[in-house]
Amino acid sequence: MNEPTPSVAELQAQYRRLLQRLEANEREFRRLGRAVWRVQEDERRHLARELHDGIGQNLTALKHRLAQIAGELGPGQDALRMRMETAIALCSGALEDTRQLSRLLRPPILDDLGLVPALQWLGRSVGEASGMAVVVEIDELPPLGGELQTLLFRVAQEAFNNVVRHARASSVLLRLVARHGELQLQVIDDGAGFDPAEARGSGLGGMRERLRLHDGRLELRSAPGQGTRLRAVVPLAEGGPPA
Repeated sequence: MNEPTPSVAELQAQYRRLLQRLEANEREFRRLGRAVWRVQEDERRHLARELHDGIGQNLTALKHRLAQIAGELGPGQDALRMRMETAIALCSGALEDTRQLSRLLRPPILDDLGLVPALQWLGRSVGEASGMAVVVEIDELPPLGGELQTLLFRVAQEAFNNVVRHARASSVLLRLVARHGELQLQVIDDGAGFDPAEARGSGLGGMRERLRLHDGRLELRSAPGQGTRLRAVVPLAEGGPPA
């Protein structure tokens, strides 16, 4: 016995229910993805504090103690003094490496002062380390939630890393503005450029995924010999009140 053919209205209703389920699944996927990312950032924050406040402070105390002992050495102990100075230098290097690792994991300035000072610090750090001319331009922004501030900082950080590693640029501009209900972050360099269709292993996929979890998008314009313009766009509605 043949089953009755569904009417157009029934098919439309089935389609709407299917679409609603797909949209609900997408929202749940994004919620879970953002929760995982939040846990990762919390762990980064914890590790960074442990490095700075634990190992970093111990290394500082050890360095001062070694310097105190070296200062108490008397005449005729030049060989021991040289060994102490070598130990102090090693301790200083380990201390700086620890501080650098702590900042890379989660810069305290992002949590203590917010996104704008953190981006300004990031630009200075990249410029000093790479020798590039780095300019940071940030318009007046509305209050942003902590999660959105972290997102934009991580995108900027990854974009700068790509410029340093691949672009062979002499200058780079970071611009952050709020326009038409969106936050727009651009990183523009005057480097070698590339074919975006052939980009592999440059962190672009990770940036796209993070932005997508916040209903954002990543736009990329580049060509060999013409520099690169990266643009991340996120709805301001995702920001919420400051965290």
